[in-house]
Parts: sequence; structure tokens; C-alpha cells
Amino acid sequence: MFKRLCLPVLIAGLALGGSAAFADDQGQQTFNAHVTDVEGMETTIENAKLYWEEKLDETSFVPHEIRHVPVKRGKATVKIKFQNIKRIEVTPDSTATGTPLLTITLTNGKSGEFPVAREVSLIGMSDFGDMKVPFTELKRIEFQ
Repeated sequence: MFKRLCLPVLIAGLALGGSAAFADDQGQQTFNAHVTDVEGMETTIENAKLYWEEKLDETSFVPHEIRHVPVKRGKATVKIKFQNIKRIEVTPDSTATGTPLLTITLTNGKSGEFPVAREVSLIGMSDFGDMKVPFTELKRIEFQ
């Protein structure tokens, strides 16, 4: 009885669970970005995302890939979605905190200047392979 029940449950679990594991990445909209780094190098990145690591202790961390830009607006953290962003201009912070300031222009024409809420890197696929560049090393990002 147990063996008869296990096989259908296992197959259903793989069918449902397996597709759910892939749905996170496949079901979301992908974004392409044309980026310029601080040295003037221009690159087009497919499936652009932001990446950061949440440190749990000295030897472990949790990786995060997101499709929004976490910025500070006063004491609040605002998550500006990629789909609403046209362009991001990155300028080094003059207060010696090392946090870059972002001038974000939205697709509706509005713009604002914000500090980044956390240390993030832009990741994705370039013509030459996987790419990862910290926001502190970027000058401009244009979403296509």
C-alpha cells in the first residue's frame, strides 16, 4: 500500500514542485540594460538583476537576486521596480560614506536623487559571459 501511494505522490510532487521552482525565474519579466562603468566601458546586459548577500554569520550568507532598486527616502526604504525605470545615473557620494547617489528617471518622466539602501551589484549576461559589477563601479544604467 505504501509503495503504491508513494510513487504517484512523488511524481505529482516533482511535477508540481519542480515547475514551481522554475516559475520564480521564468514567470518574471526579464530586463535588458545598457550600462556604462566608471572607466567608460559600455556593455549590454541581458536578464539584468541586482544581487546582494545577507550575512547570517561568519561562514554563511543568503544570496538575493532582485528586480528593483532599494533606495533610501528619508528613513524609509523604497523599492523602485525595474519596469518603472528608464535610466539611472550613478554618482559617488561626497560624504565619504561610500554610498553612491542615484538619479533615477522613471518611464513617466519623473526623476529623483536617492542614496542606495544597501550594497548591491548588477548581474546578468553579456555577450562575453556572466557579468557582475558593483553599483559603486557604475556610471549609468539604461533599461531597454
